[in-house]
Amino acid sequence: MLEIRKSEHRGNANHGWLQSKHTFSFGSYHDPEHVGFGPLLVINEDRVAAGQGFGTHGHRDMEIISYVLDGALEHKDSMGTGSVLHYGDVQRMSAGSGVRHSEFNGSTSAQVHFLQIWIQPNVTGIAPSYEEKRFAPEDKQGKLRVVASNDGRDGSVLIHQDAAIYATILNGADNVTHAMAPGRLGYVHVIRGRVTVNGQALGGGDALKLRGETAITLNGAEAAEVLVFDLPA
Repeated sequence: MLEIRKSEHRGNANHGWLQSKHTFSFGSYHDPEHVGFGPLLVINEDRVAAGQGFGTHGHRDMEIISYVLDGALEHKDSMGTGSVLHYGDVQRMSAGSGVRHSEFNGSTSAQVHFLQIWIQPNVTGIAPSYEEKRFAPEDKQGKLRVVASNDGRDGSVLIHQDAAIYATILNGADNVTHAMAPGRLGYVHVIRGRVTVNGQALGGGDALKLRGETAITLNGAEAAEVLVFDLPA
């Protein structure tokens, strides 16, 4: 089963300082047809104005991954962690038994553009934790680079769920395939550019749900950056 989720059909939130596109139901946007896919609950594409951001707020029992696309994302939390993330940086915060944090645009002159991803964990009440890793563009060029996994393999950030996130940058003749084990769900989110996934043409902001597929194949790309999710049903 292949199901396309077009970019223009995502939820839209414009708060002035924040412009956000919601792939799944989030906040005031609710679509009963799109309330998550397996444990993948949120993909928000956020653009935050210079000097603005999300004030201190709380989370619990959620794996929160930030994938920075442009600009500077400043993070502070109740664990004492503080950092500024840029393109290529991937941040993972396991909210566990409870954590408070803030996210701000670290620039006074340019917006920050990033994806915020929420994955429901397979354990609850654990101690909150934080991790960040950098993945250079050349590490993703023409190949699938695991950036988040349940065992931290190959230098990926560790998430508390039987899931993995791969990032890739593709162009021209690039062709990559990810094998899917029986019973697994696949989800592809196109960050930018154009790419064909299992024969389906997708553009920036588009996504593809996959059920019952033995593999995910990406080709025919034009300056594409893509995330591929391997998820439990």
